[in-house]
Amino acid sequence: MDIKIERSWYKILKDEFEEDYFISLIEFVKNEYRENTCYPKGKEIFKAFDACPFDKVKVVIIGQDPYHGPNQANGLCFSVHKGIQHPPSLINIFKELENDVQKSYPDNGDLSSWAEQGVLLLNATLTVRSGQAGSHQKKGWERFTDAVIASLSENQQNIVFLLWGGFAKQKGSKIDRNKHLILTSGHPSPLSANRGYWFGNKHFSKANDYLIQIGKTPITW
Repeated sequence: MDIKIERSWYKILKDEFEEDYFISLIEFVKNEYRENTCYPKGKEIFKAFDACPFDKVKVVIIGQDPYHGPNQANGLCFSVHKGIQHPPSLINIFKELENDVQKSYPDNGDLSSWAEQGVLLLNATLTVRSGQAGSHQKKGWERFTDAVIASLSENQQNIVFLLWGGFAKQKGSKIDRNKHLILTSGHPSPLSANRGYWFGNKHFSKANDYLIQIGKTPITW
């Protein structure tokens, strides 16, 4: 199957693209995009991979679904297009950054600069129907992104995995902890953050401390 994705990822995942479940998934997605408004734009479905080649990955952040509001989702988890109001989880991410690494609250919520530095911003499900959260779950995306995480765990070393909330922790349960650093906390959503499970996790500085320790350039968050 001809999938337009960054070359190094294609090489790693090409066998996955030939699996029956993935072929069925792509047919489902094509049909959904023909018949409904879906996000992100078709050319941005694999943006997390296109912006962060396989051998450049330093940090992985796992989200669940793309945002389902107009013009929000841009193919990177928790990220929105420039000029779009910041969703609550992203606001809390930026607040934690302010407290952790003294970064001023940014004007725009596009996290492309993180991806370009080696942060894989991976949603478990890569597409969604407008206004319908979870509408493309359990169609095959989860199996695909499990394969992505397994490939990184097996073939790379010293990646920092940031697992926020129960879903991400479950998604990352099979990561090899002997080869990688796993940091866990509550989810940045207001429900979790306001109960004390997000703020103060210092994941951004901890990730950079680890990268420096192993001789890699830290992320400019």
